[in-house]
Amino acid sequence: MLSRTVVQHQRHILPLSSRFYAQPQIRAISNAALRTTLKPTQAPTAEEPSPLSKIPMGVLLRSVALTTIMANRWLLQPSLAFIALITQSNSAVLNPDKNPVLSRILQWTIYDHFCAGNSIPEVSSTVKYIKNLGFHGIILGYSKDVVLDPNVKLPTTGVEDYPKECYDMIDEWKKGNINTLNMIEADALQAGKPMNSYLHKALNDICSETRRRGCQLWIDAEQQAMQPTLDDWTIILMREHNRNGNALVYNTIQAYLKGARQNAKRHIHLAAQEGWTVGIKLVRGAYIENEIRSLIHDTKEDTDNSYNDIADMLISRRVPDEAANLSFPDAALVLATHNAESAQKALGTHRKRLEAGLPTVPMKCAQIMGMADELSCKLLQGYEQAVKENRLTSETPKIYKCLPWGSVQECINYLYRRAVENRGAVERTQHMAQAMRQELRRRILG
Repeated sequence: MLSRTVVQHQRHILPLSSRFYAQPQIRAISNAALRTTLKPTQAPTAEEPSPLSKIPMGVLLRSVALTTIMANRWLLQPSLAFIALITQSNSAVLNPDKNPVLSRILQWTIYDHFCAGNSIPEVSSTVKYIKNLGFHGIILGYSKDVVLDPNVKLPTTGVEDYPKECYDMIDEWKKGNINTLNMIEADALQAGKPMNSYLHKALNDICSETRRRGCQLWIDAEQQAMQPTLDDWTIILMREHNRNGNALVYNTIQAYLKGARQNAKRHIHLAAQEGWTVGIKLVRGAYIENEIRSLIHDTKEDTDNSYNDIADMLISRRVPDEAANLSFPDAALVLATHNAESAQKALGTHRKRLEAGLPTVPMKCAQIMGMADELSCKLLQGYEQAVKENRLTSETPKIYKCLPWGSVQECINYLYRRAVENRGAVERTQHMAQAMRQELRRRILG
C-alpha cells in the first residue's frame, strides 16, 4: 500500500503525496484559466511562449534521451534488463546504495529526473525547483517496499495473529510515511478480510499527523487481488476522517477496470448515505501487464470512455441511480492523467459549470515528474494566463507533480516496477518524446 503527500502554499504551491496532500488557505484559481485547447505538441504562436520553455536545458536534454528510450521497444528492453539486474542482484557492486560510482551514474540519468531525493535537504531542493517552475505543489510518495519472506506462514483465520515480520513491515511503512510528512512544509498536501487492528492504528496515526500538518492522504491503487480489500479499508478511513466537507483521505479508482464505474458509484452512494466526504483520485491504471485481462476494458476507447464518464460523474455531481433519493455528497477529485484529451474534457466541463453557477466538485490535476511534462506545462500556462487576465477564482484547478522519495536503490526498484507496469504504453511515450524533441529543435533553430 503506497501513500502520498502534497504541499501547497500561497501563490507558490508545493504538492506532496500515501500519497499525502497538505493544503493551506491559498488564493484559488478558476478553470477559466484553461480555455485554450490542450494540444501539447502544437507549436506555439508568436505571441504565446512554448509551454516547455519553463524546463531548464539540462532537464530537457535528459527528457529527450529518456523519452526516446521509453518510446522505442528495441532500446527499452535492454534498458529494463540492466535495471532489473541492479534491482535483483545481491552484489554490493550492483547496489547503488553501496557503490558510489553506480549511484552517481543512476542519479544523473534516472534518479534526479523522477525522484525527489533521500533527505529533507534534497527533497526541499526539489520542492523549490518545482515551485520555481510555477507548479502548485508536489505529491510525494515513499518508495520503500518491504518484501516478506514467502515462506512466512500467514494465518488462515482471524486478522490479529500475524507473524512478527508483518508487524515489523507495518512499523517500517508507518515510519516512512510519517517521515514523508516531515519533508513537507506547512500547508502542503500528501497522499496511502477486516483491517488488522495494528494496521488500523498505524493508519489512524498517519491520518492524525496528516491532519495536524494540513495535508491530505492519498491511498494508491493495487492489483485486483488486493484492491477490493484496500477499497474497504480506505472507505473506513474516509468514514472516520472525511467530515464537514473536508477530504483528508482519498481513494484511487482505476478507470481501465470494467468495474470502475460501479466502484465510483459505490463510493458516492455510501458517502451520501452516511454523510462523509468522498475523495477520489482518478487514474487509468498501472497494472495492465500483470492484471487479470478479463477485468480490464477490451479497448483503449472503452477505457477512455470509462475515465471521462467517471470524471464527469464527479465534476457534475451526478447521483447514481441506486442513490436517487439522496443528495450528492461533499466530494473532491484529483484528475491524475497524462492524457491531454481527458484533461481538456474534464477541465472544460468544470469551467462551464462554474460559469453557469452550477454546483461543481473541486478538482486538482496531477502528473508524474519527468512524465507528461508537456501536458503539465500547458495546463500551467493556462493557469498563469488566467492570473494575468484576472480571471482566477477559488475553484480553479491547480497543477501538481508527483514523485517518490527514498534512497537510490529504493527508488530504482520503485521506478523499475512502474516501467514494467507501463511498458505497453509506447504510444503515449512517443507523444512525450515528440514534444520534447520539438522543444529542443525550437531552442536550437529558433
